Amino acid sequence: MDFTDRVVVITGAGSGMGRSYALEFARRGARLALCDIDATALEGTAALLDPQVAVLADVHDVADQGAGLAFADRVAAELGPASVVVNNAGIEGCGRPTWASEPAHHDRVMAVNYSGVVHTTRAFLPQLLAGGSGAIVNVSSVFGLIGVPNHADYCASKFAVRGFTEALAVELLHTPISVHLIHPGGVATNIARREETRAFAGKYLVSPPDEVACTVIDAIGGARTRIVVGHGSRKIWFASRLLPLPVLARVLWREMAPVLHRGSALPSGGRVSR
Repeated sequence: MDFTDRVVVITGAGSGMGRSYALEFARRGARLALCDIDATALEGTAALLDPQVAVLADVHDVADQGAGLAFADRVAAELGPASVVVNNAGIEGCGRPTWASEPAHHDRVMAVNYSGVVHTTRAFLPQLLAGGSGAIVNVSSVFGLIGVPNHADYCASKFAVRGFTEALAVELLHTPISVHLIHPGGVATNIARREETRAFAGKYLVSPPDEVACTVIDAIGGARTRIVVGHGSRKIWFASRLLPLPVLARVLWREMAPVLHRGSALPSGGRVSR
């Protein structure tokens, strides 16, 4: 796809992969509509862009449906209708086993990682269809391919993104809108900020975000719906397809045991966290 003068929407653009997407799309001539919940981080991304790049920066929470609709209206009014939407915004899970996770944290992960994708997609889809071409890029994870210990909340959100996007791809099959589902492996971003996930991040989050961004952007508009990219991603993809679940569970436990947070004992007759 030629991105010259096309309006590209990127959520979670304040840092990490969102910032890498913004810089690469700008290099390819796109006009950018960026959002993030962190105003300072979003300003930092905008400051890295060439002053000649048309940029609209909007601070809002993607979990807020109303804010997403208002953002879409603002983009259409100030930049023109969107051609590409990259649903990149996401937060980490609690890094603890299911019985030690707080329901409120689980709900927040689902609201941002899954509902945020749905809200933004629905807000911009009319613009894409009216424009006669375009693309929706939804970021799942390799944890949307396999379930891993101490990440049940995050896995649930990314499996949900996968299911939503696969269904959306079928629904839009006979339209000019291409749909792409991204399963990144270990990308070196700052998503893992909790003490519980520090060891995991140090071992697995190693792929340069700029390289991953280029791979994804090169595929937009093409025939590849599922894009598996980043450290360890191909190995995980094949394991998810080839290994029976009991075997996969043992492999995953053996691989991840050294980096799991061990501060939450299995409840024995008591109540789980409320």
